Formats: sequence, structure tokens, C-alpha cells
Amino acid sequence: MNFNEIKNLEEKYYANVFNRLPVAVTCGKGMYLWDVNDKKYLDLFAGIAVSSLGHAHPEIVKSITGQAGKLIHASNWLYTVPQLELAEILCKISGMNKAFFTNDGTEAIECALKLAHRMTGKTRFISTKGAFHGRTLGSLGVTHSEKCRKPFRKILRYRSVEFIDYNNSEALRDAIKKDGKKSIAAVIVEPVQGEAGVVIPKEGYLSEIREITEENDVLLIGDEVQTGFGRTGKMFAFEHEKVKPDIMCLAKGIAGGFPMGACLFRKGLDFEKGEHGGTFLGSPLACAVSKTVIETIINDNLSENAKKQGMYLLDGLRDKGFEARGKGLMLGVNVDDGKKKVLELIEKGVLAIHSGNTVRIIPPLIIEKEHCDEFLEKF
Repeated sequence: MNFNEIKNLEEKYYANVFNRLPVAVTCGKGMYLWDVNDKKYLDLFAGIAVSSLGHAHPEIVKSITGQAGKLIHASNWLYTVPQLELAEILCKISGMNKAFFTNDGTEAIECALKLAHRMTGKTRFISTKGAFHGRTLGSLGVTHSEKCRKPFRKILRYRSVEFIDYNNSEALRDAIKKDGKKSIAAVIVEPVQGEAGVVIPKEGYLSEIREITEENDVLLIGDEVQTGFGRTGKMFAFEHEKVKPDIMCLAKGIAGGFPMGACLFRKGLDFEKGEHGGTFLGSPLACAVSKTVIETIINDNLSENAKKQGMYLLDGLRDKGFEARGKGLMLGVNVDDGKKKVLELIEKGVLAIHSGNTVRIIPPLIIEKEHCDEFLEKF
């Protein structure tokens, strides 16, 4: 099937919700993907920071085939060992007390919002300008994008969320002071804003908002959906400032491409039985794969590799005269036309994505110097 046939199939049968790049991929290996014409591409966005171990990693393949041969699904009416083993690992590496599994990041945000309301009885949330937390109704409520929100304005409770400037701790202090702590359940924040164009907070910002929320008895929800699992050079991005949120939302890199997410929360926070759930949540297959991915990230020291290769890429881009910023393997490069630049890279055999006029570089954590050099030469 050629590219035009594939495109026609989508137009005829698939919901028109994605602005796709003009590439139809068929297979991948390591840092590379191949399209229907057998053209090879260096993958510099990893399915939006998802394919943390690259493509067809042998440990992931082994985990999927091994667990699929034993048990794929049992439902949460029954205990399954992979689910509980993964919960134990996540709690130990995060310092959290409990884990709840989801199918993706948006569901993890939904879980966090429900839990924050459940534990405080309060109904308002503070989010930040530029924030992206998902597109389901709860998560959309704390997502700042007017493009995403406008079509659903009538069913969103706008008064329940206040958006303040990101990277401005005084704006948070003022918002809580104005409310008088009466109705604010939680503050939700990304330790690095991804969809906004890789916005890196100033040093001390995360610790300041942690201090403010603790002083005012307001919960802090950390959205580590894109930043977690070694992406920024630490297992979790909040660790750069030794901060621990009350609730942490995870997904993307958690299972190397297998659909999976998690909501972790500290001691003292929990649901009652029946207050949350889902048929497919925390399946034996998803949990086995996630456990394998996390163990591989730890054993292969991929957080350190993200720090090392990210700095190499950042220095290389700046040496070429580009305005670039980043933390680990989460980089943004300012260009005149983001879409045009991404299409130019496709012609050169490199896959990246853009947010406006920022090209986003979020490759697999297994990237090596030779891949960085290939990208820098073509960029």
C-alpha cells in the first residue's frame, strides 16, 4: 500500500482529529524508523517522548511475548502479580505511598483531579498559562490552550480553574491569598512545559511552589507525564529541586510505547473502594512491560545518558547559532517556521515535531553520540 492509498483510507474511515506529518511508518529498530517506501528516518521525537528505549528493544519484545503467553487480562476483580510488583517499584523509586494505574496520561490527570477533590472537599484548581494536561473534560479544564477548550466552553466549568503565569511563584501566592484557601483543592504544574514549546522554569521555582502549597494546605499535583522516567536527566523532573508533590501523574515513557499511565500519591491520600476504576487499568501485560522498561532505564543508567547526550545536543545547537534550551533529552529550538523546519528534516531523514516555531527534540533515551552528530549535521 502506497502513501496516497494510506492517506485516502484515513480520510474515508478515521476521525479527522490529527494533523499528521507526511510519513507512514511500517517498522522500527533502535533509533530508526522506516516508511512504506523503505526510507530510513532518525527518530528524534520517540512518539512524543514515549518510546524511551527506542523501537523493538529486545527486552520489551521479550516481556510482551512472555507475559502474553501467560496472561493478558484478568480484570481488577482478581489479584495479579505484575500489577502489584509494578506498584511496589513505582512507590519505591518515587517515594510515594500508593499507585493507581491508567491507560494514558490524560486518565492519570483525571484520577489526580478526582482524588484532590475527594480528599479536600474543595472544588477549585490552579493551573498555569501554557499548560497542557489532556483533552478529556477534567484534564481539559486545567489545560490552557484556547484551541482545545473553545469548542467545549459550554460544558467546562471555567470558574473552577484559574490560570496563572508559569514560572512565577508570586502569582501563585497571590491567587491563593485572593481565595483565602477556602475552595482551592490543588495546584497542578508541569516541571517542564512540553507542549508549550519546552519551557524550562527558573531555578528554585518548583521548590517555591511546593513551599507555598504546603504553607496554605493546598495539594500539589505534579504532571510528569512527559518529563518522567529519565527524560530530563533524573528519574523524575521534580527531583532536580528535591521536591515531592502530593500527587504525581505519569505515562508516556513508563512502558516504552505500550499504552500505560499511573497516578501516584503520598501517605494520607486514597480513594474509598468503588470511587474510581476501569476495566483495562493495570493489566498484567501492561504492568509487566512497564516493569521491564523501568528496570532497563535504571540498570542501563539511561537517566545519566539523557543528561549527557542532552547537553551534547544543546551545545551543538548553540554552537551552530541556534537559540536552544533544554533539560536532559527534552529540548526546544527556536526557528523562523516550525512546521517548515520539521518538513525539511523529514526530507533529510530526520523525524521531529514542533510547537509553533519551536522544534522539539525528545528522542529515545538510548541515543548515542553518533546519532546526535547525524542530527546536528542535518539540522
